[in-house]
Amino acid sequence: MSTSTLPARETEAKGPTVWLDYDQAGLDRAYDQSVWSPLMADIRARLAATSEAVRGRLGAPKRFAYGATPIEGIDVFPARAPNAPIYVHVHGGGWLRGEARDFAFAAEMFVDAGVNFVVLDFAPVSQFGGDLAPMVAQVRRAIAWVYKNAGAFGGDAARLYLGGHSSGGHLAAMALTCDWDGEFGIPATFIKGGLLISGIYDLRPARLTKEFNYINFTDASEDMMSPQRHLARLKAPLVVAVGGKDSPEFIRQARDLANAVKAAGGTAELIEAPGYNHFEMSESLGNPYGPAGRAALTLMGLK
Repeated sequence: MSTSTLPARETEAKGPTVWLDYDQAGLDRAYDQSVWSPLMADIRARLAATSEAVRGRLGAPKRFAYGATPIEGIDVFPARAPNAPIYVHVHGGGWLRGEARDFAFAAEMFVDAGVNFVVLDFAPVSQFGGDLAPMVAQVRRAIAWVYKNAGAFGGDAARLYLGGHSSGGHLAAMALTCDWDGEFGIPATFIKGGLLISGIYDLRPARLTKEFNYINFTDASEDMMSPQRHLARLKAPLVVAVGGKDSPEFIRQARDLANAVKAAGGTAELIEAPGYNHFEMSESLGNPYGPAGRAALTLMGLK
């Protein structure tokens, strides 16, 4: 996508091309959410406040440990009836920030629809020296725990769905392309559908931008941590959603993934939501009439 779609920059000569037709400054802006979502701090604060209000109405979530360290836990907002489907959400935050408690805002919609809503906690990449692999391992272990222990909170392991936003969309995509049978001894088809919202699916441009200079990329890690390059292991149908006011690179990432999945023989629906920026797409997960919320309910076969 052309850098002509970027917000106006101060007059300056374009530097050498580093990715597609982006120079370094253009690519950095294309991955800098403050350029595209200037009110992102306000939206984050609103989501935290909404999450607190949701806990006030639903009660505190059940907390389960999937690993030995304190961060390795999940928050579960159980459905009101037993043996209900499960939606697992992987939060975003640039692989660097975010807690499950601040993503409870979506729980009420799922619980009202008869779904167990599960939010994962995992350590930031800064705790692993910039290595994404341990984060991916934590997320995969958490999802495996949910599948194996669904009965502990009244969930139906046969109806488990997975979603994620932003860097959480990347982590969810890494889970959707996991060798579940080989790594965990569980069926490769246990995830029944995936909802990826405004994520990054090929890490080459992320490696080239200063926005993620805290990640320790190598040629091997770039390849291993780019889920779009491992679609042979994808077994679930996907919905790939992105905001129309997201950055052009995030829109391109969504389009490219959906096209690649179809080319590989998989199922992928692309949703481009007009008028929604990156953080508004996250917020829309808690709204049954919002693009992400409606997509999640439709993916699960719910009205």
